[in-house]
Amino acid sequence: MASDLCIVMTTVTNAEQARALARAAIEARLAACVQSLAIASCYRWEGKIVEDGEQMLLFKTLAAQYCALETFLLERHPYDTPEIVRLPVDGVGERYRAWLMGEVG
Repeated sequence: MASDLCIVMTTVTNAEQARALARAAIEARLAACVQSLAIASCYRWEGKIVEDGEQMLLFKTLAAQYCALETFLLERHPYDTPEIVRLPVDGVGERYRAWLMGEVG
């Protein structure tokens, strides 16, 4: 069932930070795959509107691993208040699901 899978999203300042977090999560078997995308962010922080370039990371993992991955990210994240969002997966190809379960499960 796809509901046992999830995607965990966070952002960091640059590609170097993204690579380091992605690789460490894969090595710790907390995610089977991590994708990093360059994005433009606009947000309010400490009373000011900020526009920054960031890297968004998408961690493909098991729902059962979310708490461990969240703890892992909080310990290593460069931001004081990191965005860590869990997105459920409602559907996925069976071969991909089996691969992901084998890498993380």
